[in-house]
Amino acid sequence: MSFERPYEGLKVVDLSQGLAGPYCAMLLAQQGADVVKVEPAGGDWARLIGGVYGDHTAYSIVANMGKRAISLNLKQPEAKEITDKMIAQADVFIEGYRPGVAERLGYGYERLAEMNPGLLYVSISGYGQSGPMRDRPAMDPMLQAFSGFVDENTGLDGISHHTPVSYFDMATGLFATQSLAGALYARRDHNRGRKIEISLMEGAAAIQAVRLLSGFRGGARKASTAPSGTFKTKDGYIQINIVRDREFATFCDLMNLPELWAEERFHTIAGRLADIDYLNDYVRGITATWDAAALSDRLSKAGLQNEVVQSYRDFVHHPQAKEIGVFSWLEQAGSDDPWPVPNIPGLPDFTVGEVLSQSPTIGQHTRQIMTELGYAAEQIDTLYAQGVVA
Repeated sequence: MSFERPYEGLKVVDLSQGLAGPYCAMLLAQQGADVVKVEPAGGDWARLIGGVYGDHTAYSIVANMGKRAISLNLKQPEAKEITDKMIAQADVFIEGYRPGVAERLGYGYERLAEMNPGLLYVSISGYGQSGPMRDRPAMDPMLQAFSGFVDENTGLDGISHHTPVSYFDMATGLFATQSLAGALYARRDHNRGRKIEISLMEGAAAIQAVRLLSGFRGGARKASTAPSGTFKTKDGYIQINIVRDREFATFCDLMNLPELWAEERFHTIAGRLADIDYLNDYVRGITATWDAAALSDRLSKAGLQNEVVQSYRDFVHHPQAKEIGVFSWLEQAGSDDPWPVPNIPGLPDFTVGEVLSQSPTIGQHTRQIMTELGYAAEQIDTLYAQGVVA
């Protein structure tokens, strides 16, 4: 055990699919836990979303780094026996089925707790374990719509949009990880484990807490600074936020706009917000005559908040991201070129070639795990032939 790998010796069985549960388990693996990903012969459905590279997609790489993988046909009793052996030795079990499904499959908390009293059982659902929506399928875009996020995210076209960033899946995985951290600490003084229930709906609410409270009290989103927003330039877009009154004075002086500063109503943030549309339209006329990088450089030297709107490729290759090591370039099975995988904040950077920097292919460690569970080579071969393992 070390500060870098505090969960060394911890055993985790991950039966979840998608992103929230697997991301939680991946974080445990990166902190030293031995995480076994259990999936069917066809693999976790997250291996099929977006661009597919062999057994991998961007989802499966991010969610499974550092795990070992076993492939089982859980409909067969022999596979259930194998899973039971792993769970009996485990510290943590993670499932992401709809409410009631784990129980029907024989992996409900009561049975597993009887088999392994110290087990920490994490159940991740879409809308929670009870209520009228408990059985509804839920992916990130659905929670974006349900939780108010899409309503808030209105574009210049006046239409509300969802975002392709899986905010709520990953936030739910993070909340599950921090709940487990507390439970693992508390378990030192207890003989029994516990069940931890977390839903994407709760994760969506918690990660939006500041804006959610503001919106609940004050209604539709209103600008809090002016001028502010995303402005078109000659070669792209730039984000500008003028907050303090002295910053607006600097902006007017820097951009040679004495006519704006002559309007005393604009000397206070309240006055600027009262006529924000006029101000933003005025600024659009200015930014349209500039190259984005040149304008950003001018504003930055004066200490004004701004950023050129970048693509993901721009971000990955930016000197600042390189300077502090935001990304590690990692090869994964099925891809000819390495992936720029973000390092996990607060944890050691991924290292090329290390186990923790690899996402397993479907069933990659099946034989190894089966051997550890005490199965002889002949037994494993028979189970392969019978389609119990893959």
